[in-house]
Amino acid sequence: MQKLISIDIKADFGMLKKPDTNEPVYLTFNMLHKPALLGILGAIIGLEGFKEKGKLPEYYKELKDLQIGIQPLNHENGNYQKTIIQYNNTTGTASKELGGNLIVTEQTLIAPAFRCYLLLDIENELRQKLDKNLKNGYAEYLPYLGKNEFSVWWENYEEYKYSPFEVTEKFKIKSIFIKEETIKDGKLVQLFMPFMDVTGDTFSYFERLPVGYNEDLLQYSYEDFAFTDWTLRQTYNTGNYLLLEVNTDEIIQVF
Repeated sequence: MQKLISIDIKADFGMLKKPDTNEPVYLTFNMLHKPALLGILGAIIGLEGFKEKGKLPEYYKELKDLQIGIQPLNHENGNYQKTIIQYNNTTGTASKELGGNLIVTEQTLIAPAFRCYLLLDIENELRQKLDKNLKNGYAEYLPYLGKNEFSVWWENYEEYKYSPFEVTEKFKIKSIFIKEETIKDGKLVQLFMPFMDVTGDTFSYFERLPVGYNEDLLQYSYEDFAFTDWTLRQTYNTGNYLLLEVNTDEIIQVF
């Protein structure tokens, strides 16, 4: 039996490091992505993280099939404020330079917040534990957003009645969703226009985000995502939509 819940995850700061960036500045993903969320959930139920080079962590092995949805909160047109932080790593093991001092410059998210939807199989013992811990505000390990010093907390545990959403008319999506069309010549608006109704002030946010790991290469697997307040036409259907029975019907995508 599947149970749909949500929690609001918040942090003062976050750094979801992009693996393809290096000196002089380490860059962060703007949006919380699935592998990072699974790491947070793994900490909450006491699953181990990365321990040995070349092996995926326990939390990913146990939770990779969990269907999740992500809705940004307190954002500006899908974006979060960012700042650049520079600090010294003087542990002596971070740099081979004389003195062992490494100067690190990182892009950092300010006050990121996300409503995270989880579709749980409540007949699974581990999913039951996750549901219980989230509901009771309890964590086995301290969860954090990308770095140990950026701890996270959660609130507003909610349980939903829901049904699969079949696209037969215009609709809006409250969460980020996978965008399967190809982007040509960077003309995002022109590409998206056939799938939207133009009404009022609108925004569209796009980011290529990790959805898991390639288990042979041990590297991120990616999908193109969008987040928008546009009304989409019924011809735009990338699947896995859920209709939430709340005060007003809302649609999310799980992946």
